[in-house]
Amino acid sequence: MTIIVSGATGHVGRPLVEQLLTAGHRVRALTRDPRRAHLPDGAEVVAGNLSDTAGLPGVFAGMTAAHLIGFGDDYAPLGNGPEIVDAAARAGVRRVTVLKGGTEKTELDAAVEASGMEYTYLAPVEFMSNALEWGESVRTEGLVREGFPDIESSMVHEADIASVAATALTTAGHAGKEYWLTGPEALTAPEKVRVISEVLGREVRYVELSRDEIVAGWREQGFSEEDIEFFVMMRTRPPAAGRTVLPTVEEVTGRPARTFAGWVPENRAAFGG
Repeated sequence: MTIIVSGATGHVGRPLVEQLLTAGHRVRALTRDPRRAHLPDGAEVVAGNLSDTAGLPGVFAGMTAAHLIGFGDDYAPLGNGPEIVDAAARAGVRRVTVLKGGTEKTELDAAVEASGMEYTYLAPVEFMSNALEWGESVRTEGLVREGFPDIESSMVHEADIASVAATALTTAGHAGKEYWLTGPEALTAPEKVRVISEVLGREVRYVELSRDEIVAGWREQGFSEEDIEFFVMMRTRPPAAGRTVLPTVEEVTGRPARTFAGWVPENRAAFGG
């Protein structure tokens, strides 16, 4: 197959490009700056992004399948969903995966469903790479400052999201499915810190912040009050889906979901290991 991967240098896009190439597929990797992509040999690396409506016909030309990201850099839904789908369909794309950024149906989703193409939604609960935001404090101070220590997350390895995408893009039986993706365990923040400490072989302390301290930090980072209200809700009254371990990754790919203990060594440098 000939497959275009949007966000090709991202946490999901990069392993997806690698997996598709390994399986023998032709891959077009879409990225804003090909000079800095450093993607594997064999990938056709092209400049562009899905929000650039004028460039979409060239982006999809010659493609039979596409991996789409349903949100932009600000995590808001893309505003040109119908144009994206129209360009893909006109180019001959027959199968798509859509990496979702929320639970609400977007204009992109509606256009995909009306297009006649085979589509599969990918709905990760939380990326393991979110733990990278702790990297600096682990490297420089040997600690993690975080709040809400009792909240569990069944976060998923990005390579597993890519594996599900690769399977859905290249094999039959996934059309019309929405796959909620989790890792094999639900961990609290202190438990994640314990794993990081064990992998690094040195003490990494968990320092609990109060709700007020967490909120003050979000305000300093420039988040709106609406965003902060949502963040607090997700940490005080999170939906059951966020902590429920599902077998989806193994059911779709035939391989067990990767663990956080396996993710940390792969990212050891970020924590000063």
